[in-house]
Amino acid sequence: MVGASLADDSAPAGSLRYSGTVQINQTRVAFIASAAGGGGTLHFRGHSYPFSIGGLGVGGIGVQRLQANGTVYNLVSAERFPGMYRQFRTGIALGNAQGRLWLRNADGVVLELSGTGKGVGLSLGADAVNISYK
Repeated sequence: MVGASLADDSAPAGSLRYSGTVQINQTRVAFIASAAGGGGTLHFRGHSYPFSIGGLGVGGIGVQRLQANGTVYNLVSAERFPGMYRQFRTGIALGNAQGRLWLRNADGVVLELSGTGKGVGLSLGADAVNISYK
């Protein structure tokens, strides 16, 4: 198992308040140009909110399926979940290790995502990820 950590790895624990969870399922087709489609579900205060997501990928050539689970922090109302998220902390993984991706929106909502499946490391397919409710 080989792993490496990149970027700022020191988000202060006091600034992250647990709010809920997310599950993401997305298919990415990559060759010369890439296309991705899919979405996920936000679980917040006893409710489930389906959403669409754009810009998240797993890299490489061919058709790949991304499944990720994550924790949501600093969400005070469901209305603050949709929007543009930017990466602020990353982790990469090789082999059987799992990569993590940290995203934050303008309202301070933070997503900590972990890829599920052998050899999956998350990466952004764009400068930002757009999340919208279905």
